[in-house]
Amino acid sequence: MVIAFIYIYIGGIKVNLEALSFECRQNVLDMIMEGRAGHIGGDFSVMDILITLYFKQMNISPDNLDDPDRDLFVMSKGHSVEAYYAVLAAKGFLDIEDVIKNFSKFGSPYIGHPNNKLPGIEMNSGSLGHGLPVCVGMALANKMDGKTGRVYTVMGDGELAEGSVWEGAMAAGHYKLDNLCAVVDRNRLQISGNTEDVMADDDLDARFRAFGWNSIHAQGNNIESLNEAFEEAKTCKGKPTVIIADTIKGYGGGEIMENKADWHHKVPTQEMYETISAELLKRRDAANE
Repeated sequence: MVIAFIYIYIGGIKVNLEALSFECRQNVLDMIMEGRAGHIGGDFSVMDILITLYFKQMNISPDNLDDPDRDLFVMSKGHSVEAYYAVLAAKGFLDIEDVIKNFSKFGSPYIGHPNNKLPGIEMNSGSLGHGLPVCVGMALANKMDGKTGRVYTVMGDGELAEGSVWEGAMAAGHYKLDNLCAVVDRNRLQISGNTEDVMADDDLDARFRAFGWNSIHAQGNNIESLNEAFEEAKTCKGKPTVIIADTIKGYGGGEIMENKADWHHKVPTQEMYETISAELLKRRDAANE
């Protein structure tokens, strides 16, 4: 049985967000096939986080881009831009057919990392470790200016090896930025293998708490669990919050993709494309039942 809260209305049409997540993954797959490049594994793992943020949590839409009190978002793991484009298009910022047709083509604005020349994108990103420090500045500025908007960023767990992440975390704790929420896409795989073999993250709760943060765990491929975590984060006063979102790399792509490091960056063959598409369709239909 589908939980009622994951239904929303878009343009007067009732939409199941879980089903939408698989439709967006299909759009990612089509982008990567057309552009012949893309970080598909992380796109699939982060999708439910982005869907929850854009459709259940953030005060942001194509209609309020000039509102000084809008929520702000930075996709720190910018290599998962295909998922970002797919969700922005579903939200009405972009034309998905145009994105798929022109993704990663010469002269296209739909490049392989977020481009703030596009509507809805606050910051160019993709050089890992920059998103959180910039969001600390945004959150501090909002506090100083009396703005009510919250600030969100999504990082990869491999990204946490960057020292600038921890400089930002220390500053956020020092300034008690309770309007800041960071999410870690904890799929435990990066381009060169398991994160715990490359540069162990160990107990992320303990690490962030040592820097003065509130720490929450969520099932990162479950919209209900994520939504509850974001709601809990809003109640925390006097410190920033990190949500450790336990995800599966390649989630939704089935046995061929899930939890496999070699899908960090990969263009499927036609046979793989058809297998993954069939799995996404099956899961979308199951969500709609």
